[in-house]
Parts: sequence; C-alpha cells; structure tokens
Amino acid sequence: MTPRAKRDMRNGLLFVSPWIVGFGGFLLYPIGASLHWSFCEYSVLQPAQWTGPDNYRDLMTDEVFWKALANTLLYAAFALPLGLLVSLSLAILLNSGVRGMALFRTIFFLPALVPMVALAIIWLWLFNGENGVLNHCLSWLHITGPPWLTDPSWSKPALTLMSAWSVGHAMVIYLAHLQDVPQQLYEAAEIDGAGYFRKLRHVTLPVISPVILFNLVMGIIGTLQFFAVPYVISPQGSPARSIYFITMYLYDNAFPYLRMGYACAMAWILFLIIFGLTMLALRLSRRYVHYG
Repeated sequence: MTPRAKRDMRNGLLFVSPWIVGFGGFLLYPIGASLHWSFCEYSVLQPAQWTGPDNYRDLMTDEVFWKALANTLLYAAFALPLGLLVSLSLAILLNSGVRGMALFRTIFFLPALVPMVALAIIWLWLFNGENGVLNHCLSWLHITGPPWLTDPSWSKPALTLMSAWSVGHAMVIYLAHLQDVPQQLYEAAEIDGAGYFRKLRHVTLPVISPVILFNLVMGIIGTLQFFAVPYVISPQGSPARSIYFITMYLYDNAFPYLRMGYACAMAWILFLIIFGLTMLALRLSRRYVHYG
C-alpha cells in the first residue's frame, strides 16, 4: 500500500470513528452482553453467574410466558392486517385528487405524532365502559357498548381498534409511492377496458408491492414489540392478563423482578420469532412483489 493510500485510509477511519464507537458501544456490545446474560443468573445488583440454558428451559414451562406470547401473536394477527388495510385505503383516497386534500392529509397524519403515553390516556378515556365517549356514541344508535377494557373478550379487540389510530407513517409512505405510479399504465389498462378495481388490482398493487412489503416487515416488528400503550392502560395486563404482552413480561422480569438473565433469554426468543416471520415474508415476496 502506498503512503498516499495509507494516509487516505487513516483519514477515512478518523472521519467514521464516531460512528464506529457509537455502533460498537451502543449496539454491538449490548447485543453481545444480552446474549451472554441470557445464559446467566443475573440480578443486575450482583455479578452474573453462568447457568447454561436454564433460563430457556424455564421459559418452556413458564405459563405466564406462553400466555403473554399467545396474547402478542393474537394481537399481531389482527392489528397488522388492519393497519396495512387502513393505511393503504387512506393513501388511495388521499391520492384521488379530492378538493382540500392537503388538509385531509394533515388530519390523518397528526395522530401518528401523538406520544404513546398520551395516546394510551386518551383511549383509556374513550374506551371507558361506563362514561366513555365510544359507548356514549353507540347509545345514540340504541346500542349498549361493551366494557371494552374490563372484559377479557373485548380487551384485545379494543387494542386492535386502537392500533388503526396511528397508521399515519405507513399512509405517507404509501402515498409517496402511489404518486410515482406511471400514468401510462393506467391509460393502457383503460384502453383494454379495465375499470377502477381491475386497475387497482393489476396496476396499482403490483407497482407499489415493494412498499407493501416494507410496511409489512415494519408492522411485524412493531406489533410484536407492542409495549407502551398496554403498559400504561394496565401494567398487569388486566383483566385476567388478556392484554399482558411478551414485552410487558420481559420488562417486569428485567426491572421490577431483577431477573435480567431471564428477560434477556425472553428477548432473544422474541428476536428469533420476529426474524423468522420477517424471513418468511421475504421468502413469500419473491412471488408477489415486483420491482422495477
């Protein structure tokens, strides 16, 4: 290597060194430490003691863990498709060129800017079974509203409906890509006699399929890590732990119970689930996603 090349490499490394230090200190080290602690008995207050795979074995027989995992997967199974459908529908409507569209775009995007804690407090009031706004509105239609957050049968559907409130980011991503769909494709479809729904199916959805895949992957990650809203609404997942998610159980073990090793094992299991579902989505995308 010539002296000039060595100098250029040294200067380049100096320029990227802040990123390298941050990446190593705030990402690589925590990941490695959590993997190590997942095989340890670690209470944070005392040094970690190696116990091998005991934490993982204990998780396999932990009824609360399986309950929390089932709640998480069930919530994701309904909240994820609902979020994708609502965000895409709003984006298509906002792309139709209706008068006052800038105002509507702002209105639909603003809820995504509301902090999670404030959002939970607002919906806690809206879903109040006795004096909530939602049940009050249903009473105008002579419908008796359910006890949304105090009945195990309604608590997860309530959170699923709540999830559709914050689809603004996905909606904006869809909208940006919808505006880039080539108009000549629509014109060609119209010449062939295609109506609105056929153009939507055979032109719009195939063209924006990479964005649908992106929002699907981000939705998988987001729904399986759902934490702030249910924890504010009910830290213990009441009623009957029906809204006790795996992230809440992980947090309780890591901090209130001081079982950091057990929580790290749970975090790695959650990572493997998210990774597996993401790989499955990418594998299936080979058939349905069209690039270029």
